[in-house]
Amino acid sequence: MSTAADHYVTSAPSAQNAIDLFKDEWSSQFPPEAGPVQAGEWKLFEDTRLAWGLARLGGIAGGRALELGPLEAGHTYMLERAGATSVIAVEGNTRAYLKCLIVKEILGMKRAQFLCGDFVEYLRTAPGTFDLCVASGVLYHMKNPVELIGLLSRVTDRLYLWSHYFDKSMMAPDLAAKFSKGIAAEHDGFGHTLYRQSYGESAQRPGFCGAGTRFSHWMGHDDVLACLRHYGFTRIDVDYPARDHPYGPNFAIAAARS
Repeated sequence: MSTAADHYVTSAPSAQNAIDLFKDEWSSQFPPEAGPVQAGEWKLFEDTRLAWGLARLGGIAGGRALELGPLEAGHTYMLERAGATSVIAVEGNTRAYLKCLIVKEILGMKRAQFLCGDFVEYLRTAPGTFDLCVASGVLYHMKNPVELIGLLSRVTDRLYLWSHYFDKSMMAPDLAAKFSKGIAAEHDGFGHTLYRQSYGESAQRPGFCGAGTRFSHWMGHDDVLACLRHYGFTRIDVDYPARDHPYGPNFAIAAARS
């Protein structure tokens, strides 16, 4: 049984002490500015995919950014370093939210604000407009991914997306088995096909960073791009294709209204 004494740190203050509050749950490798600390393995604080997207979209220096699902604040950090005057980052996973606050303190981030809550509900409140929106690793966790793109189209003319998409021919059999047959769907006048996937036991893993539901809907490659065009994004660049990723094919998208 846990006691009050278990929640005290007896060593000298350090960044590692804070990181170890979520020991073995981190996805991201901290940048050199954090010092010699141990966390995760993914280099999300220097993500070349987001750097590509910022370059294609004209950067964010002097502008306001909205980020959906910051996870561990790696991209938030990149946006601040790229010159954003402010970054609103909305995170619905409470453990991820707390990890973002730890990162903010360790790295001395000054222009980022982390909000704890559901970003779809946030977008429904008409929060104003942003010079850039970043939605990395969230589209394929939605029950209604088209609604999310539609909501984003109301608040920005420039959008960076990174997402998995459904293509059975590019999936390992055990991954493909998690998906249902495609079902026809329509939202806001846009017809498309959705593929339901179940999180199953993966949702029980420490550090799970999917949705707070038992399933989500994936879209196909072409439907994602067609959806962006449906909502007025006329300049669409696609790069960083990963067709042999263990969690499914994916791509990075920089979309803008001309």
